[in-house]
Amino acid sequence: MAISRLTRLVTQSKTITRHEQTLQIRKATTTPSGAILPEPEKTPFGLLSIVCAVVPGLLIGAAISKNIANFLEENELFVPSDDDDDDD
Repeated sequence: MAISRLTRLVTQSKTITRHEQTLQIRKATTTPSGAILPEPEKTPFGLLSIVCAVVPGLLIGAAISKNIANFLEENELFVPSDDDDDDD
């Protein structure tokens, strides 16, 4: 029973891959008639949207790392030694 299911699955996968290969036509830059599509619209405020996405991410990441560093120091899992500061 398992062998019959396996052979049926293999034959179906062969037909699927053959079918996908024949239908692989890219129409990203042209219409079906062959005309070139116009340029896509540009998003206004591109740089502003990037800044609005990056700045909160940096602030949240800094707050999380600060809280984790405080937790590690309070539980004495990581305590910086005073000898590391002396570079004289």
